[in-house]
Amino acid sequence: METPTLIALRDALLPLARAAGDAILAVYATDFAVRGKADASPVTEADERAEAVILAGLARLTPDIPVVAEEAVAAGRIPRVGERFWLVDPLDGTKEFINRNGEFTVNIALIEDGRPVLGVVFAPALDRLFAGAAGAGAFVEDCGARRAIACRKVPAAGLTVVASRSHGDATALEAFLAGRTVASQTSAGSSLKLCLVACGEADVYPRLGRTMEWDIAAGDAVLRAAGGRVCTLDDVPLGYGKPDFANPHFAAWGDAAPA
Repeated sequence: METPTLIALRDALLPLARAAGDAILAVYATDFAVRGKADASPVTEADERAEAVILAGLARLTPDIPVVAEEAVAAGRIPRVGERFWLVDPLDGTKEFINRNGEFTVNIALIEDGRPVLGVVFAPALDRLFAGAAGAGAFVEDCGARRAIACRKVPAAGLTVVASRSHGDATALEAFLAGRTVASQTSAGSSLKLCLVACGEADVYPRLGRTMEWDIAAGDAVLRAAGGRVCTLDDVPLGYGKPDFANPHFAAWGDAAPA
């Protein structure tokens, strides 16, 4: 079977991400239980239901492309990946889900040669869906409409910085921002931070703590399609398919120089 184009894959992912979001919201409306995984991170029935929806959809869509999904990895099911594979976080921002602040997302990304070339990020409680594909730009669907998005030029007043709501390191962030002109600073949960940079609502998202590839790949794809980039603190583009799928510290930039 011929592999669909990136545009066809993107369009097929939109209803799949929304279906996973529906599964999450069905649990969100209940008095759900929270369990701890082996790494002490929280997990709920919503994570598992959403992942089941996504895995079934990807198996139908691209049966020959392996899928690395967070809950499957936690259970020890780690496929061998090559030049092309999916990265899935069925519910990014589980702490935000538990705190019921709405800032959690469904993340689905396609990796080719170590780069995220396609990504969909859906925040079901906010009804905001971001998508981006290499060579095809990025868009957001919200308020019942679709509109193109792109990173903005940094305003003369300085950077708008978005930081993690639940995993912040104030001292490390202060050191990172030293010498830069900062106009304002905000916080958000999940991969929404990358999408805020992609749609010009922020200029940089420094992540100075542990993340896994599935946490950020979809948002990275959206950001790159919108004209931004994600790089290590040494200004090296972030790569995917690392042996343990763990990321180094990084910064997600819009139209801003890292110097």
